[in-house]
Parts: sequence; structure tokens; C-alpha cells
Amino acid sequence: MKGVRVLLRAINRNRSFSSRTTPSQSQSQSQSQILLMDSSERYCYNPTLRWNPQVEEYFTNAYGAEVFSRISKALTRPSCYSCIRVNTLNTTTEAVIEKILEIQCDKRLQDTVKNGDIESLSVLKCQIPGLDYVVFVKGSGPHDIQYDYQQDRPPKEIIVSRKCAEAVLRGAQVYVPGILACSAHVEKGDLVAVSVGVEQPSRDNGWAIGITRGIVLQGLKTGLFLLIQLTYSYFSINKIITIVVDPQYLERDGLYIGQGTTTMSRAGIFRGLSGLGVDMTERVFRLTSFNDVMKGDIFLQNLPSIITAHVLDPQEGERILDMCAAPGGKTTAIASLMKDKGEVIAVDRSHNKVLEIHNLAAELGLTSIKAYKLDALKAVCENNLVTQSCGQSQASEEAESMSCVTKDLPILEKVNNNNNREDEGMKVGCYKSKAEERKERRRMKNGPGRNQSTGGRVDKCEGFLSNSFDRVLLDAPCSALGLRPRLFAGEDTVESLRRHGKYQKRLFDQAVQLVRPGGVLVYSTCTINPGENEALVRYALDTYKFLSLAQQDPRIGGPGLVGHCELSNGYFEEWLRAGEEDLVQRFDPSGPHDTIGFFIAKFTVGPKD
Repeated sequence: MKGVRVLLRAINRNRSFSSRTTPSQSQSQSQSQILLMDSSERYCYNPTLRWNPQVEEYFTNAYGAEVFSRISKALTRPSCYSCIRVNTLNTTTEAVIEKILEIQCDKRLQDTVKNGDIESLSVLKCQIPGLDYVVFVKGSGPHDIQYDYQQDRPPKEIIVSRKCAEAVLRGAQVYVPGILACSAHVEKGDLVAVSVGVEQPSRDNGWAIGITRGIVLQGLKTGLFLLIQLTYSYFSINKIITIVVDPQYLERDGLYIGQGTTTMSRAGIFRGLSGLGVDMTERVFRLTSFNDVMKGDIFLQNLPSIITAHVLDPQEGERILDMCAAPGGKTTAIASLMKDKGEVIAVDRSHNKVLEIHNLAAELGLTSIKAYKLDALKAVCENNLVTQSCGQSQASEEAESMSCVTKDLPILEKVNNNNNREDEGMKVGCYKSKAEERKERRRMKNGPGRNQSTGGRVDKCEGFLSNSFDRVLLDAPCSALGLRPRLFAGEDTVESLRRHGKYQKRLFDQAVQLVRPGGVLVYSTCTINPGENEALVRYALDTYKFLSLAQQDPRIGGPGLVGHCELSNGYFEEWLRAGEEDLVQRFDPSGPHDTIGFFIAKFTVGPKD
């Protein structure tokens, strides 16, 4: 009787994890039917993007149910090509194409390039006028992966985090920090099926992965095992049937992103903190990796981002501001279009991100870029008092003409000198505690934290004078709901989307003051949210009468949304008016260009009253 109770409890537990099997069905199934599974349905990639119900209502209202469903599906998949911006200051498009073909190791394709028939290849030069320095490298997918499935012996598996999986879908490898769970007895060199753990509804009406790092995957929804008991007094054998349930079984159904070879054992994976965990050999989406390839000659960038720099239309000798500039892709694109002649000011509030901009500019050989640490919400200097940085003296007339207000840094220099003295003291035998040594080892293992500097010094800026730039790009921080691939979106609420919109209006208020009359202001986001796109344009045109929408070139995106949105909770939002929709560009991730979701608006600045 005890064995029967264990069996019934296991079956009932299995029902709680499965919403697909009704009680009547489960009662009628034999044990052999329980073990049957269709590997083509099981080991596939067919995710469903989960949204907050109110957000789903909002987007359905904006796009219509059919269009929004198509957008949601497209967001779960990467673009089936890599977009590369060629640094024409260092090399040529043709040379880059030839190098890529060498990487792909296809001599036949290289010969085709030399004969001039580039259009027929998987590596293509962009045909949009003015973008002949952009190269597309075609990928493919989704592919069906053959996992050598056996009915009673499924493949060994690992589950990776959502962020890790999104990177793998774009061509990355699986590294140890991204691995959440693993089958038992996995050794170095084993072939494993790789799936992703996506957030599920939790009991507190929130979302949670529900996977503790390091758990053992059973591999089967239910598995029959015979436990043999030897009773020495009678020399008899009793067979006890138990059912083992894998609670993560349904969570990873349809979320297999490929297979690979482990580079270490299970113990090594969960004991270590870094390193390559799985070398991906088969992928659902196959995209060429360009990690550490042709540094200084190419830069991977989404097509809408490249078009944004063109829409700004920077000219040689101009003074241009890129607000919220990190990691510097658009900044360097602007400097390249100016042929590195002029001044491109890039600002970001993060020390490390400013260093990234410096490093990228140096890598691409661009000297016209100046990067500063500055909160873009404080981009406009509150007064005309300008101080000179780093102790350099200058005439008051020249100081008044400067538009970038930088901080004096004597305190920082003093701190650095003290640190140097402390380092020298350590060298002559000062004691270092065991706790400090352990802390240092942890830092070496885990790397710098989010708020820790990775080294290097950046200039700080207190703001700029009004009307001091010919052109300003505001690529605003946003909800990023257009980025692909995206496997989960449930954390965004209508309230959080509204907060993004309010923050962007404050940034726009700063940007519009910095552009001189007759100048240009470009606003862009990487989200599909109309509240951060069309609603911002409506705010700009209604608030600043000297602004007007301008034609964009090149134009490959679709029109903006006209009208308004009113939700069941009374929330109201106004978008574009008739005649304005063709003056903005909206990139649909489900559209023919297979881009990320993106939005661009271009304003010309008239006389300011």
C-alpha cells in the first residue's frame, strides 16, 4: 500500500506541472504511453513571448491583434543577418568582404568576389544609396536539430539563463556563469542539448525562473525505475515501482536553442565562476561570429542605428552632441560620416561607459571625438560661469567662449597620490590582512562590479551653454522592447512604460535647448512602445513651436502611428496627427527588412523666441 500511495502522489504531482493532460487522459494512459514523446515537437524552438496583460492590451490597441502577434513572434528570433559598418578611414568594403569570406573558408566564394559578382553571395554590400560601406552577412534559421533521441534515453541536457540564451541565438557561446542546471553524470566532451529557462508566473503574481543553479535535470517528464530490495531472511527480491518527475520538463519544452560539447564536467561547471562551458556545435539560428575579428576595420551595428547617424546628416567642421552616447556606436558613425573633421561631443553618466567610448574611438582611429562623464538630465549649464579644468590658465574672454563646463580635479589628483603612497608603503613591508587578501581574490574572480571603475581616468563635465551645437542626437534610454531576440517581456508594466516616457521628455527638454536656431535635433529609440515614440513627438511639437518635423534620408522604415490610445483604466495618450506619419521612421521587427524594432524622428530648429 505504501508503494501505491507513493505512485499516486507522484502522478498527482505530475498533473500539477502539466496543463496539457486532463485527469481522464492521465488515467487512461499506460506506463508505456507516458514514456512516449515526439522528439520533433519536444526538442524544438517555438517560444511564446509573455507580456503583462495590461501592456498586451495597450499594444493590441495600438497595432491590432494580428500585427502585434506577428511582432511578438518576430521579437523571439534574431535577425537572420549580421550588419557590419566598415571603417572606411582604415579599409574598403571590398577588402572587408574578402576577409569575411576567408573567415568562412570558402574559396569558391572568394573567387566570385574577385569576378565582381558580389550580389549572389551570402556576404552582400548594402544597396541603399549612401550606405555602400555597410555589409550584410546572411545567417539562417530556424533549423531542426537532430539530438539522436532515444525513447528511454533522452540526451543529456543543460539549461541556460535567458540572457545567455539570447546571446547564443545571436552567435555567442555558452559560458559558465550562464548555466543554471545540468543533467547528472555530464563529463567533459559530452554532447548536450541546450535549452533556456524563461521566467514563469509565480505565487506572488510576479515572475520567477524557479530554477536553483546546480540542480540535476532528470530528462523525462516521468520515468519508471525499478528499485530492487533484497530480503536476506527469505532470499527474495521485491520490485518497487517509483516515478521520478522533472519539474523543469515543461518549462523548457519548445525552448531548445541547439546542442554543443561540454568543455568541463558538471562538477567543474558549478564549481567555477568563469570560462567556456559549452562549445555550441549545432544552433537553431546560425550567424557568423565576429568576436575579436578585424578590430579597427569593422563595427557590428544594427541597420536602424546606422541610418540614424545618416538622418542626423553631420557635416565636416560642425560641432555635434551625442547625448546618452554609450557604448559609442552612433558616436563613431557620426565622426566617420564627418570624415573625422569637426568635433563630436559624447556624454554618458557612467564612468566605465565613457571609457568604452574612448576605447572604441581609439580602436577605430577617430580623433574628433571627445567623451565626458555627464548626466544628460543636467546637460544644460545653469549659468554662464565657466571654469577651466586641470589647472590650465586661460584668458577670461576665451573662458567665456567655451561651452563645455568641466570640473577642476585637484581632489581626484590628491586621492590618486595617496593611493600611490599606499602602494609604495605596501612594497616596503606594510601588513595586508587576510580579509583584504580574500576580498582581492573575490574581485579577481568575479570581475569589477557595476559601479566599480575598470581603471582609467575620464573628464567630467558640468554642462553646455544653450545653442552651442549645430546638431544633437538624443538616442534616449528606453524600454528596449524592440531588441531581438527577446524571450521574456512580462516585467514591463504600463506604469513602467509611462515612466520611460516621462524620463525621455526631461531629456528632450535638455536637448532642445542645446541646438542652435537653424540646427537639427534627431530623437531615436529601440522600442516598439508608442508612448516613447509618437507620444514624445506629439509632446515636442506641442511644447516647442519652433520645432518642425523634417524629411529623413535614407528612408526605409515605415510610417508612424496616427491617432491616440485610450485604455480601459482611463489612460489616454495622443500620437501623431494626419500628415505627420510619413515624417518619422518606424522599423517593424516583423517587416521585410528583418531589423530590430526602432524609431527615428528628425526635427529642424527654427528661431527661438
